[in-house]
Amino acid sequence: MRVISVNVNGIHTAIEQGLFDWLKGQNADVICLQHIGISAYEMEDPSLQLEGYYCYSVDAMLPEQGGVAIYSRLQPKAVIMGLGFEESDHYGRFLQADFDKISIASLLLPSGHGGDEQLNQKFRFMDQFSRYLDKQRRKRRDYIYCGSLFVAHQKLDVKHWRDCQQTPGFLPAERAWLDAVIGEMGYVDALRDVSREGEQYSWWADSEQAELLNLGWRFDYQLLTPGLRRTARSARLFRNPRFSQHAPLVVDYDWTLSV
Repeated sequence: MRVISVNVNGIHTAIEQGLFDWLKGQNADVICLQHIGISAYEMEDPSLQLEGYYCYSVDAMLPEQGGVAIYSRLQPKAVIMGLGFEESDHYGRFLQADFDKISIASLLLPSGHGGDEQLNQKFRFMDQFSRYLDKQRRKRRDYIYCGSLFVAHQKLDVKHWRDCQQTPGFLPAERAWLDAVIGEMGYVDALRDVSREGEQYSWWADSEQAELLNLGWRFDYQLLTPGLRRTARSARLFRNPRFSQHAPLVVDYDWTLSV
């Protein structure tokens, strides 16, 4: 099973930059997009459909502020929209597709950039989502959360980490949150399950210097419930081609998707 996750930061712009042409050659079973930036009604347009895939989406109250989508070769048994709290559902941050024995979700956390209120919103989301994750890991099914988390977990996940310790995305409290999810709760970081190499980044500031010097951060993840540990066979972040400030994350699993 191949699962692709990418924060497109506006689906129309990503398509103009070649997203769909690239996806057609990837043979993915499930594709999770974050920050589509349009309404769920607009996502029904034929130009936004991928041949051979079912398409589902959820939007933000103000569509340009978020929204997530899932393309799936198999029609899911059920689709769940939202997490039931404002910081998630007001901004269209969560969509889940249920298959036989496994669920795959597209997840968008607040970036925390732009000031104290945005950062506080991020921490409120983290707190409530932690409670949700704690419940989910006890269920008799497995989950893959394809998430644009806007948190670089470890020192090897950000260039020049010493200079970034007071910057949202690498704050001690943000990293401690991921420590709890991956450590205490036992969730699995799919990329790190197969590779410990450094400079595997998924986001770059929109500047020529960031590109030239590879001043990246790893903000994008596929998090797995403990039962899926060691199922990731390969994982790759694509610096090129790229269709937004975020790199696509492609993970191949030792799993056959079915309904």
